[in-house]
Amino acid sequence: MKKTVVLGASENPARYSFEAVTRLRKYGHEVIAVGRKAAVVAGVQIETVPSAVHAIDTVTLYLNPTAQKPYYDYIIGLKPQRIIFNPGTENDELEGIAQQNGIETIEACTLVMLSTGQY
Repeated sequence: MKKTVVLGASENPARYSFEAVTRLRKYGHEVIAVGRKAAVVAGVQIETVPSAVHAIDTVTLYLNPTAQKPYYDYIIGLKPQRIIFNPGTENDELEGIAQQNGIETIEACTLVMLSTGQY
């Protein structure tokens, strides 16, 4: 199972980040959720302040490129194996920084990857 940080997590069931947290848990992945508002989704506490965590496989983004900027150091500091840029989160600057740090970047949809067994 892949320890995953969902950046831009939301308690709103209409948001894709809500569905990502829910499905990741359903598929047995450990989830660290970071968002603007503290809440609990699928038994996962949404943190409003990113905490230092280790052994992260994946960071999946649900923030637009402008909102990602304050998290660059946090994301790179996690040393994930990969970053998934979900639709609307594509960011050439962050992709370049990640690749310079040996982190794989993927422009894809986490939900589709989970449902097709590509996660």
